[in-house]
Amino acid sequence: MRAVNRLTTRWAARAASGGGGTVFTAAGVWPLLALLADGSAGPARDELAQALGIPADDAAAAARELLAALDGVRGLSAATGLWAAADLPLEEGWSAGLPPGTRGTLTGDPEGDGKVLDAWASDRTGGLVDRMPVTLQPDTRVVLASALALTLKWAEPFHEFPRYGSDGPWAGRHLRNLVRTTPSLAPVRVAEGSAGPVTILEVTGARDMDMDVHLLLGGPSAPAAEVLATGVAAAGGALPSVGGDALPDGSPGPGLGIATVDASGPQPRLCVTTVAFSLSAEHDLLEDAALFGLLTATDSDYGHFPGISAGPLAISSARQSAMARFHAEGFEAAAVTAIAARPGGAARRASHRARRADVRFDRPFGFLAVHRASGLVLAAGWVTDPEPAVGHRRGAAGMLAPPSRSGARPPAPPSH
Repeated sequence: MRAVNRLTTRWAARAASGGGGTVFTAAGVWPLLALLADGSAGPARDELAQALGIPADDAAAAARELLAALDGVRGLSAATGLWAAADLPLEEGWSAGLPPGTRGTLTGDPEGDGKVLDAWASDRTGGLVDRMPVTLQPDTRVVLASALALTLKWAEPFHEFPRYGSDGPWAGRHLRNLVRTTPSLAPVRVAEGSAGPVTILEVTGARDMDMDVHLLLGGPSAPAAEVLATGVAAAGGALPSVGGDALPDGSPGPGLGIATVDASGPQPRLCVTTVAFSLSAEHDLLEDAALFGLLTATDSDYGHFPGISAGPLAISSARQSAMARFHAEGFEAAAVTAIAARPGGAARRASHRARRADVRFDRPFGFLAVHRASGLVLAAGWVTDPEPAVGHRRGAAGMLAPPSRSGARPPAPPSH
């Protein structure tokens, strides 16, 4: 799990550095790289081992362990698939060690094979991703793919209401604001990262789910990649954080205010204000082939995977399609990753004092979908373009959650 989170952090340094929104999942890439490493040789094997963060000899077992663990996460579906040309002899030891999943045959017809692969991607993600992100050619010999899809209902839903942004980069935009108030400060905490403090809000999934979503807000000038890196380290237990109950009054973290105020009862209250968002992204892993250990493996003058087939193979395509949606009732995310190989060469009377916290995500922020028990990051991303309110939709807003029930405005945030 730690090795996957380390790849998430390294990928974030690239994926979140462009200034726009994005979503990606290293948990969908890592097992494919591990299966490739198991069948590789020479410099390609060394590069894949370095990208994985474990010895290549251990990679196949680690991939099977990870995929089995993902299969047991409630609310998450995970699948692997392998398609090979009919005349390509696969090494029995390698193919026998693959995790359970689809096995298919490539006919050499890119259009026909593409339809089969697209149908697999759509079926394995419940339609969240409808295309296999692979470039097929008549000489494509192998396609190795993974699909992840998670659907999460909140333990406590948000109230949704339209609101104009008052300041910052979203000032004047009519947005789908989400607000909820909870009787505990425990969901919010602050971690100190390389670019300063990061406020982390845990949005908890329902009891029958094994996942939560962490929203991450750094300082106005904190780089997205470093905010995400801080969140990943805190989620995996590698970086300590201070919970809301132990934070001092004042502004202990970005977007976070805490005060002790007159109240009708002693119970603390946490008011959260954030926005609905919908993201999709396409990643060409070969644009940063060294990050994924695929630099040497793309050289078609040589064969790099004798443990997969006696026929020489080189990587021709490696891509991921990913999406995420965050709304009043829950969160969905999905990713399909494919690697292809070609031949190689209300106010009350106050009678108590109580703590009140207000956290606002009203400028670009990060998010992580996290397996609660292990701290494994299943999806990560950066939000720069939240969903507009109904009647102010973008042209490609995607599927949205239904409007909030009753249309009532949520309670006002606490004053400090």
